[in-house]
Amino acid sequence: MNNSHSAAYAAAGVDITAGYEGVRLMKPFVERTKIPGALSGIGGFGGLFAPDLSGMEEPVLVSGTDGVGTKLRLAQLLDKHDTIGIDCVAMCVNDIICCGARPLFFLDYIAIGKNEAEKVASIVSGVAEGCVQSGCALIGGETAEHPGVMSPGDYDIAGFAVGVVDKPKIIDGSRVREGDALIGLTSSGVHSNGFSLVRKVFDIENADLTTPMDELDGKPLGETLLAPTKIYVKAVQALLEGGVDLRGASHITGGGFFENLPRMLPGGLGVRIVPNVIPRQPIFDLIQKRGNISDHDMYNTFNMGLGMVLAVPLEQGKLALELLAAAGERDAVCVGSVTKDPRGVAFDGV
Repeated sequence: MNNSHSAAYAAAGVDITAGYEGVRLMKPFVERTKIPGALSGIGGFGGLFAPDLSGMEEPVLVSGTDGVGTKLRLAQLLDKHDTIGIDCVAMCVNDIICCGARPLFFLDYIAIGKNEAEKVASIVSGVAEGCVQSGCALIGGETAEHPGVMSPGDYDIAGFAVGVVDKPKIIDGSRVREGDALIGLTSSGVHSNGFSLVRKVFDIENADLTTPMDELDGKPLGETLLAPTKIYVKAVQALLEGGVDLRGASHITGGGFFENLPRMLPGGLGVRIVPNVIPRQPIFDLIQKRGNISDHDMYNTFNMGLGMVLAVPLEQGKLALELLAAAGERDAVCVGSVTKDPRGVAFDGV
């Protein structure tokens, strides 16, 4: 490894020694994510994982992949890179838990204009934190330097998660019934979707990102927008382990309520949401006011304060809220019910 240096490659803009230094710096973060079944560390050609499938009738692997989108521009403008990896993990694991899967492992891919070891390690520290919050292992990844294709300060990150669920316990929405209660889990803010609109509304390249704002309860705009996506793995697992009949789950990401809620419903059913019970963060009011955006477009783009919506039998609604509170989701709230509304998604007053 000490002899692995190419002067010609370095002259072309790729410093492979910076890559080795990045691997060295990220190793402690990766070690934090080790769980039973993780057989390999970083540096190999493939990540190895031996899942414990005991007690399962018919194990099914579930995978999800995603990136962070243009929220990355906020991290670059603020030169703060240690939370964006949480977003990447969250966008993947929050998807796969919607079918009841338990995340097992995660791999990431970072494309960067110039490989700065400290920056890459900072990004990976966030990935590792997301994995810790999800209870899964970071078993591999890739960093690729793209000189001439990306500017030196630019980078992009994507990843994928793999989980497992017993086939008889897959949550696919087929058991959702009219009258089921909808339980909403609060978001941490804008999460990782709608940022093309956010950047336009605030003219983000020229915005003051660091001065505290009264409209944001004294927090700066940049800090508020960069808040990492909330991870709901432990909350959903608490319901499943607590005996709640979780019939449907919807991760509120791109497309907001109108696109994502129907994905957990059988044909012929819709939902009715009561928006005034949602614990809506000030950032959404600020976006709507600054951008002069309609209520419909807000709910069609953003999570509006709810990052996950779950369908449970009406009689189990109270139990679900109690289990969620015990798991740390103290602001979870019943936000509506399943209906036969032909409009699919309807809002009281919207």
